[in-house]
Amino acid sequence: MSKKKKVKQAGNMNESWLIPYADLLTLLLSLFIVLFASSQIDQKKFQEISRSFSASFTGGTGVLDFESPVEPKQLPSSSKQDHKHKSALDKQDKEELQNVKEKIDEYIVQNHLNGKLQTSLTEEGLAITILNDILFDSGSAEVRVKDRRLAKEISQLLVMNPPRNIIISGHTDNVPIHNAQFASNWELSVMRAVNFMKLLLENPKLDPRSFSAKGYGEFKPVASNDTPEGRMKNRRVEILILPHTKTSPHSLH
Repeated sequence: MSKKKKVKQAGNMNESWLIPYADLLTLLLSLFIVLFASSQIDQKKFQEISRSFSASFTGGTGVLDFESPVEPKQLPSSSKQDHKHKSALDKQDKEELQNVKEKIDEYIVQNHLNGKLQTSLTEEGLAITILNDILFDSGSAEVRVKDRRLAKEISQLLVMNPPRNIIISGHTDNVPIHNAQFASNWELSVMRAVNFMKLLLENPKLDPRSFSAKGYGEFKPVASNDTPEGRMKNRRVEILILPHTKTSPHSLH
């Protein structure tokens, strides 16, 4: 055999590895593309693709051949029962709070307080809104003597069995305040809530541990501050009666 022919055969032998190497790279690239795409599809399609590739690579078994990627967690029977029980409590809560609302609405009508007191039942609980103008003088946090009877009557409406957590919150309009007592509407709103709460708690049937007070200043308006009527609505004290399924911090904010 001539020397030239030997060199040619050696060259052909050295290049023969390129074909399987190229095939291997192609398969690996396809694998990575499928793995990336599988993160964007549902589990059922992922299982079908993984079984198909496992069969192609290893004849039906391999690292990609598995029954289920991640089994969805099942709630224990006790947790399901707790969830049903909680739903029942929510429904019962709403019914009880609706009864309280009807009692307060009747009091409002009997005492001709429409427009001064309002009630609303939401997911947060039963809210009773009292306009500040029937409780406080402008710039003052002391409940007027003539209006303290109203606070005492409202306290009777808050006696419930079992007791509920109650949040008293103070709100103002956006007119700035700066006097000898208060440097901001925040301080004024907090003290109005606290002083009103103190009057409620003069009722020995109410548990102070169930009450907390907050002040929001002008930062939670319910109407526009551009008109006198809107500002009057924003000056208010709110009583929020919480459902039994919610808790209230037993501290002053």
